[in-house]
Amino acid sequence: MTATPTRRRVDVSRQLSAPQTSLYTNLEVSADRHPEKAAILYYGSSVSYRQLRHEVDAMAGFLQQHCGIARGERVVLYMQNSPQFVIAFYAVLRADAVVVPVNPMNRTSELQHILEDSGARVAFVGVELMEHVRPLSGRHVDHVISARYADYLRDWTDLPLPDVLTSSGAQPHAEAVDGRATLIGWNDALARACVPRGHESRPEDLAVIPYTSGTTGRPKGCIHTHRSVMHSTVSCAEWPSLANESVMLCSVPLFHVTGMQNCMNMPIYIGATMAVMTRWDAKCAAHVIERHRVSTWVTVPTMLIDLLNRSDVDSFDLSSIAYLSGGGAAMPQAVAQQIEKRWGIPYVEGYGLTETMAATHINPPKHSKQQCMGVPVFNTDSLVVDPETLEPLGEGETGEILVSGPQVFDGYWKSPEATQEAFVLIDGKRYLRTGDLGYVDRDGYFFIVDRLKRMINASGYKVWPAEVEAMLFEHPAVQEACVIATHDPRRGESVKAVIVLRNGEHVTEDEMVSWARERIASYKVPRVVQFAASLPRTASGKIQWRLLQEEETRSRNTQSEGRRLD
Repeated sequence: MTATPTRRRVDVSRQLSAPQTSLYTNLEVSADRHPEKAAILYYGSSVSYRQLRHEVDAMAGFLQQHCGIARGERVVLYMQNSPQFVIAFYAVLRADAVVVPVNPMNRTSELQHILEDSGARVAFVGVELMEHVRPLSGRHVDHVISARYADYLRDWTDLPLPDVLTSSGAQPHAEAVDGRATLIGWNDALARACVPRGHESRPEDLAVIPYTSGTTGRPKGCIHTHRSVMHSTVSCAEWPSLANESVMLCSVPLFHVTGMQNCMNMPIYIGATMAVMTRWDAKCAAHVIERHRVSTWVTVPTMLIDLLNRSDVDSFDLSSIAYLSGGGAAMPQAVAQQIEKRWGIPYVEGYGLTETMAATHINPPKHSKQQCMGVPVFNTDSLVVDPETLEPLGEGETGEILVSGPQVFDGYWKSPEATQEAFVLIDGKRYLRTGDLGYVDRDGYFFIVDRLKRMINASGYKVWPAEVEAMLFEHPAVQEACVIATHDPRRGESVKAVIVLRNGEHVTEDEMVSWARERIASYKVPRVVQFAASLPRTASGKIQWRLLQEEETRSRNTQSEGRRLD
């Protein structure tokens, strides 16, 4: 699709020149500069940069010599946050292969699809996930390296540990099928002390294929080169001007591009320290921040809200936090104000996609706006257009957000049609269609309104769920809210709110609706209110509104759990 309208461009004056090398080179440089420095802190234990590089090289050699991995082949990482995830990630890159990170919440059928689609025949797997891999062994995967996270707890700790570290069982022994080892334990693989071949990857070579589900169909792989990942990595460090003295709390999942870039690739690039958490636990996070003087935390709003809602939060010294950032969902204004009051710093919001290897927009740290995507990052151009005509829209007008930059992926793996649909050519430049609706203000800051396909059409009036959710969050009894569409025989669609109340609070449906009527246009007021104990979330902390919408659609002809108002 091609369009050549005259339009207002967002001026991007800040340019960035990223290293024209492979990602593995970042580890090589940091290990040379800071060999004895802690690269990873893990529940009281540590891994130095020297050890990290040594184990990465040994595992890369094992992949090449015992698993037959050649340049450009794909290798699955099916593990939770752990030192082994970091080592495996860089070992695959050191072997000139391609990382395929998989959500550890996925089960056998989902894993099978990714293995078949990517063509990966080798997988790194957490021992707690082996039950989902065994049915595929020998048929869909030839070699499995199984990791027990507790093996890296080499020092005693009084930190609260997740169950997966205290009940992970024994390290599996090598098993052979048809005379070939298909399963080997992590420590056994390292003990082979294999020496890898010379590193050959170039910036244009494939580095990572993360999978994204999009809005329909099976998950699709996003093709990212060393160049696209490198640009995003360097941007993450340079935008807030982080230094190697930084200690970064790694609480968001590393398989997800937000954690992958901000909590792993970026700290390795600058030679900083990662404090890795396998599972989110607010109390443990508070201890880690206090004990290790964590200075940087890139997270999601739900984790910050969870931490700040702890009754004992004031008993911890969290004053070391100097930079707070994140995305995935808008930070509620009330919480953002609480953060600024506590730490004297803003929560720096950003925006990105799996297709863009994390951020395309970030707020300037010293000039942040609340509930705002920010401005385009280094070397990035962004437009707001009419989603149907692709005509540019003016200041404050809502349309689809387009992005173009070096961090944008090359396309979907083995999906040429989906790739073609994802891009649009404007004035000779290829832009990614984000599928998100937003607008630009007079200062050039972008604001997201909602997903293009999430809009509710109530009697012809457009309702953006995010706007209603922001209003509901102002209610003192509301902890979380998700707004979806519900069928209305007269209006076509009406607004439904699924609400989680704060502990000890009680509000009736009538009270909530009456409260909303005083604050928002009548067509935006929820006609159905449903109270829930929790909201479904992805591993990266995003509310899964589609699941709630699908449940609502299935129960359309049954009595709603909420109350429908005329």
